[in-house]
Amino acid sequence: MNPTPEAPASLAEGPDTFKRTALLALGALGIVYGDIGTSPLYALRECFSGPHGIAATPGNVLGVLSLIFWSLLIVVSVKYLIFVMRADNRGEGGILALLALVMQRPRGSRGPSPARPVLLVLGIFGASLLYGDGLITPAISVLSAVEGLSVATPVFEPYIIPITLVILLTLFLVQRHGTGGIGNVFGPFMCLWFIALGVLGGKELVHNPAVLGALSPTHGVRFFLENGGHGFLVLGAVFLVVTGGEALYADMGHFGWKPIRQAWFALVLPGLMLNYLGQGALLLRDPTAARNPFYLLAPDWALYPLVALATGATVIASQALISGAFSLTRQSMQLGYSPRMEVVHTSAEEKGQIYLPGLNLMLLVGVVALVLGFRSSSALAAAYGIAVTTTMAITTMLAYVLARERWGVRRAVALPVAGAFLAVDLSFFGANAVKIADGGWFPLVLAVALFTLMTTWKRGREILAGKLRAASMDLEDLLDSFKGEHAPVRVPGTAVFMTGNPEGSPPALLHNLKHNKVLHEQVVLLTILSEDVPHVALEERVEVEPLELGFVRVIARYGFMENPSIPDILKKCREKGLQFQLMSTSFFLGRETLIPSKKPGMAIWREALFSWMSRNARSATAFFRIPPNRVVELGTQVEL
Repeated sequence: MNPTPEAPASLAEGPDTFKRTALLALGALGIVYGDIGTSPLYALRECFSGPHGIAATPGNVLGVLSLIFWSLLIVVSVKYLIFVMRADNRGEGGILALLALVMQRPRGSRGPSPARPVLLVLGIFGASLLYGDGLITPAISVLSAVEGLSVATPVFEPYIIPITLVILLTLFLVQRHGTGGIGNVFGPFMCLWFIALGVLGGKELVHNPAVLGALSPTHGVRFFLENGGHGFLVLGAVFLVVTGGEALYADMGHFGWKPIRQAWFALVLPGLMLNYLGQGALLLRDPTAARNPFYLLAPDWALYPLVALATGATVIASQALISGAFSLTRQSMQLGYSPRMEVVHTSAEEKGQIYLPGLNLMLLVGVVALVLGFRSSSALAAAYGIAVTTTMAITTMLAYVLARERWGVRRAVALPVAGAFLAVDLSFFGANAVKIADGGWFPLVLAVALFTLMTTWKRGREILAGKLRAASMDLEDLLDSFKGEHAPVRVPGTAVFMTGNPEGSPPALLHNLKHNKVLHEQVVLLTILSEDVPHVALEERVEVEPLELGFVRVIARYGFMENPSIPDILKKCREKGLQFQLMSTSFFLGRETLIPSKKPGMAIWREALFSWMSRNARSATAFFRIPPNRVVELGTQVEL
């Protein structure tokens, strides 16, 4: 694998390429940078007025600004944009895409590495943590924006929670209609937002340019030396400025690494730093502004327009996290870590635009509960950070393994680089760990629950597949038994039997022979395989292998960013010469009734959980879009 996905862009590539990259960079502003772009609303405020806030003295203000600048530089600019984004799985990013790369057999390896189970556990737990981020980000972002109304006048104070809930409810209700139309304005809107951030900060910065001295790391070092343990706790609030860093990598597949980098260095980083420096300059002039330095940067006449602009930016940030949760869930379904759920495509042009009704409802309930439970962005900030710091640390470890095993980077180079990033990640984790009692427990409890569900589903499917294989018959032996006087009665038409094992005989086929004692003239044994790549080339999608006695083996392959479709598979089969009439074709599916038992496999409570998840999973008929009037289900009981 080449660690540099594409060649550097230059004007020599032509005006069309340059224009396309610029448009993608503009789009990246609306999707990728929403989370990190709304951090100025609350990050600096929490450093000086949060639960572990520190006095807004000149030395502390310069020290915190120095920590913010170097955090953005090291974590976002260097770690993610320069190093981690080189780990692309055929153009896709995110922790599950990274995990799929790491789980592939290393170059020159003859067997699985003993560290693979540990890496797998880390990767799945990291993915589980991202759901906590997806819940907290909409709540804290929209709350912090609406709280600007109370800066204008205390009259709005009782209405902050209701207004926030109305905005969030509207946001989740419009998901079913897709984001294609409004997505076209996300980029320009966020461009306006970052320009506004820079203007607000620059306006205050010109009155006190001495604050630029905070860019020197000496102020950050002096801050820790003077404040000791209290300074370390403030680092937990400083981390809020980089909470959107993981989203840069997760959304790489939408735009590519080049536009994301260009948008960061050309507009996002300058806009953010100008605003943070402007807030710092305001605190040097008026330490009492620590209660809400972002909104107090604005003149009185601009306060209400700024609240509206900030609310729009936080809605866009929330939308990006919701879409990310949809994408992450589809990946986990395809990789076998989540039961089937309804997936609705909201755009005929963009296959990445999807909507999961069940997950959308669960996210809405979770976000509303967070707003009602914590009631302020400051209280939510205590719950924010612990999930993202853990995910970032896991990403660093997985990236190190990938660099060593697939890129061939020498340990003498990879270890110091990864060690430096991990030291920063663990420092942030330690500073955020003190928040666990104050709300940080929520994303951890949620992650443990989701991790349990995901691993239970994966292990349960493995056990069930083993039971079905043991009860099946070798396909060659079955075909041999059809020869001679024991041949079953053949009836016109085509029968399609779905099976997870392409070599064995489907249980539904054996049950059909046992009870109906007939066999169709043409029998298709269909296996759908999920590959550990985002997308499978169309020419490699379907493999058709004629057997004997009218049997045909069909193997369809899909990537973890794709949704299997029986109509799509049948179309490919026709192109490869498999002839059949849909109106004379029957689809035979097995429906297993799972019975928990004390047999070796999983704890009985996990078997009961797996049985419950299986009963509530979406039916194969609906998920694979099989014509429902052509489906025959044959049931069997299986003891786990």
